[in-house]
Amino acid sequence: MNQLVFFLGPAGAGKTTLAKAVALRRKAAVLDMDILLRPAADVILKLHGLDPDDRDSAEYKKLCRDLGYRITMDAALDNIGLDCDVYVVGPFTKEAANAGWIGSELARIGRNLDEVQVKVVLVSLNNAGLYRERIEGRHSPLDEWKFLNWETFRSSLASRTVAWPIPAEHILQIDNSNPDMRAAAEAVEGFIGR
Repeated sequence: MNQLVFFLGPAGAGKTTLAKAVALRRKAAVLDMDILLRPAADVILKLHGLDPDDRDSAEYKKLCRDLGYRITMDAALDNIGLDCDVYVVGPFTKEAANAGWIGSELARIGRNLDEVQVKVVLVSLNNAGLYRERIEGRHSPLDEWKFLNWETFRSSLASRTVAWPIPAEHILQIDNSNPDMRAAAEAVEGFIGR
């Protein structure tokens, strides 16, 4: 049975980088919500006369947020049953807080949590300064709002939990602060391999 593994956490935590590092060690498809949504979000925002580099404003969230999660989950669900794990990357803040969300998603393809092994890697850094440093290092125009509204963004960096009805041993909290990601990748690989 292939696994559906979520890499969740705030911007700058290194979710995508960590997921890709683990995917190099294991057979897995990596589905990053930011990458999957980008072409549609750019067009939608331009059609509404908004900044196509916006990824944080209320307007972006109203027009694009739910679409991004739908696109990402449709791609992930389409890969369930193949001979590889599926790694899904994104914040999934609202979704992770909803106990029924994962069951509803699996039901879309006629599956449930007894048939699909779901695991969650909660990726974080040990301080807000490191988030800022990592986000600055990306040099992405998509992050401008975060810097202009740092205190508001900083409030999103709090520790997270997952309300989904999955076993506690299927949730891993990982501190991804070390610039040498090998130890984190090995820990996640061991967790996924259990």
